[in-house]
Amino acid sequence: MRQKKTFLPKVESIEKKYFLIDAKDKVLGRLATNVATILMGKHKPLWTPFLDTGDFVIIINAEKVKFTGKKLLEKAYYRHSGYLGGLKKETAFSLLQKNPETVIFHAVKGMLPKNHLGRKMLKKLKVYKGPEHLHQAQKPALLEF
Repeated sequence: MRQKKTFLPKVESIEKKYFLIDAKDKVLGRLATNVATILMGKHKPLWTPFLDTGDFVIIINAEKVKFTGKKLLEKAYYRHSGYLGGLKKETAFSLLQKNPETVIFHAVKGMLPKNHLGRKMLKKLKVYKGPEHLHQAQKPALLEF
């Protein structure tokens, strides 16, 4: 009895599309899970765990993303300078005022694989503060969740 071979897509044959997502009035976590799924390529029938089969995602209106509950005031983002006592803490509210792109960036980054492939996938994410973006030439398809 002959066994069937598993289909593996060739890297050259993987077609990458551009998707545009408006983050206005979207809940951050639900938006991030959908974006991570598209970046990984799990929405495609030819998804392979060890290949980058995902598409490009452009997110606009990042400053208008919503938080549920008390997260806007209580959620904290940490970073460390590397020196003793160099731990910096910032709330979601202050970070959303200063740099709203990083809020979405960190949420999506946490949902991607923590390896070389995950870092490669994260480069396909483009986040913009307002409604304008630099990717009109790629003709992104508008996605609604």
